Amino acid sequence: MRFLARFFVVIFFVLIYGSISLPAHAAKIDPYIIRYLHITEPIALEIDGTGHTRLFSPQELSDGKQLFESNCINCHVGGATLPNPQVSLSLKTLQTANPRRDRLDNLVAFMRQPMTYDGSQETYWCRQISPSSLSQQQVESLAAFVLTAASQAPGWGTENF
Repeated sequence: MRFLARFFVVIFFVLIYGSISLPAHAAKIDPYIIRYLHITEPIALEIDGTGHTRLFSPQELSDGKQLFESNCINCHVGGATLPNPQVSLSLKTLQTANPRRDRLDNLVAFMRQPMTYDGSQETYWCRQISPSSLSQQQVESLAAFVLTAASQAPGWGTENF
């Protein structure tokens, strides 16, 4: 009997409001995360070269995208690198950097202390993200967004984005 009562309440709301709304936290997810990255559930990203992974929720990736837009997009539109077009944020370029930047820990380390593509010296082309400007969680969300976009977004880091 309780089931029927709940069922009719749901039907009533659907008829009155036209649909059932998503939970409040789901409404904050950037549509890009769902539409272009196809992320609706938490995903595992490789932390280091030893096989350790960490789960990132669609909300964390959405937060990372917002951080990318406020900190990185001036130089990295669509994953391209405007000051140095030869070194994009494509997955292949991240994999062949020294050290590899296709893993969360190395990309976070790069964001904290930017180095040249070959890792031989500091670079001033990329802005250093200090712990006082973004927390570790924020930088990890930002890196997770970049890595996910590099592996999922059509055209990310290419000349024809």
